[in-house]
Amino acid sequence: MNNDAFLAACRDAIGDSHVLTSDADKAGYLTDQRQRYTGQAIAVVKPANTQEVAKLVQLCNQFRIPIVPQGGNTGLVLGSVPDQSGQAIVLSLKRLNQIRAVDPVNHTITAEAGCILQQIQDAATTANRLFPLSLAAEGSCTIGGNLSTNAGGTAVLRYGNSRELCLGLEVVTAQGDILHGLRGLRKDNTGYDLRDLYIGAEGTLGIITAAVLKLFPRPTVQLTALAALQSPAAALHLLTLAQERCGATLTGFELISDLCLQLVGKHFQQLPFPFAQRHPHYVLLELSDSEPAPHASALLEALMSEALEQDICQDAVLASSGAQSRALWQLRESISSAQAKEGKNIKHDISLPISRIAEFIADTDALLQQHYPACRNVTFGHLGDGNLHYNVSPPEGMDAERFIEQQAAINLLVHDNVNRMNGSISAEHGLGALKREEILRYKSPVEIALMKTIKQALDPLNLMNPGKVI
Repeated sequence: MNNDAFLAACRDAIGDSHVLTSDADKAGYLTDQRQRYTGQAIAVVKPANTQEVAKLVQLCNQFRIPIVPQGGNTGLVLGSVPDQSGQAIVLSLKRLNQIRAVDPVNHTITAEAGCILQQIQDAATTANRLFPLSLAAEGSCTIGGNLSTNAGGTAVLRYGNSRELCLGLEVVTAQGDILHGLRGLRKDNTGYDLRDLYIGAEGTLGIITAAVLKLFPRPTVQLTALAALQSPAAALHLLTLAQERCGATLTGFELISDLCLQLVGKHFQQLPFPFAQRHPHYVLLELSDSEPAPHASALLEALMSEALEQDICQDAVLASSGAQSRALWQLRESISSAQAKEGKNIKHDISLPISRIAEFIADTDALLQQHYPACRNVTFGHLGDGNLHYNVSPPEGMDAERFIEQQAAINLLVHDNVNRMNGSISAEHGLGALKREEILRYKSPVEIALMKTIKQALDPLNLMNPGKVI
């Protein structure tokens, strides 16, 4: 069997125009989001529906062709691009982009894997419901990728990760069978939870083709504030106070270091800095409420007044309109883009027990300065759920390429400290190929053995995204 026969069979299955083999046509699917790595592939195939996905997987089994599933290709750990062997296909799910059903009474939406996250948010809004998953790439990432990496975003504090937002899945297995699990049930205690095997598996066990997702009543009001603080420890005090005073209305709680906003100001000068003077750290917090607006406004004003009186924060800006709220969130959402414009940097997507975040930042900042003087810590993230984006940029004026050569040593320093504090080296980005070997240092032999057992049982030919996760 050869590639020509395989490609001919693929064209018969999904049509000539959806089997891309020229270098020009494949190019956009082979390079990762950060433009640091380009793989090779026999072809990029673009099925239109679940049945075509199943047929392609069956062909890959027949011809022993590895498969790299791909959604929006917005991942940061090389999970959705092929290696450089050129032996795999990229299976793009972008044509599976239909909203199949919206059930406002059951508070669910059924969407295909190639639906853009923002498309699902908009469909929920049309039905006067809320789909709360929100992240910076929501205009280009797909729900299949979100589920395959168990994406988090800015509202995990209240609504949970992608896993918590999913009630059922349709999956094409590694053998090309279709698992029909699109049941919008909140209780189904009938055996092993197959859904949870595929969520967060990064396409290594099967291909998610559709999902039933939870919707929520739309809040009548969303209020935003930006607080200026001296330290991450003060941010934790503010988080505790906000949870005590505001309860479930606290939807988002984002920690931002001053360097983050300095970079945003440098590269996005149209975004005004909201304070008269700079402060070491900031917290962007959001309340959402189904009560009339005065209720949430009173909660937020009382919270910020108490925080100022207790000297937890030094200053605060409360958005008085939707436009002001969007402007504050734009500061937060522009951090990654500002970092990219500043140049190459070393990213860490980590999670920690919330109570240890201040200790981690202080200890790890000091260690990095000891070993890599003048490096710049670009620290931000979802403090309310313990997820930090702890990124390290080269000192000003230093050649970025020379600094990146130290990535392995810097990763080791950061991740060892994460592990020492009972954290995780991947909070929401996944392992992909980038952290596949590194995780062996931190997971126990029992965990690794169980993961390998599951992989062998579900994908014995190792055709599903090989070289990723495990």
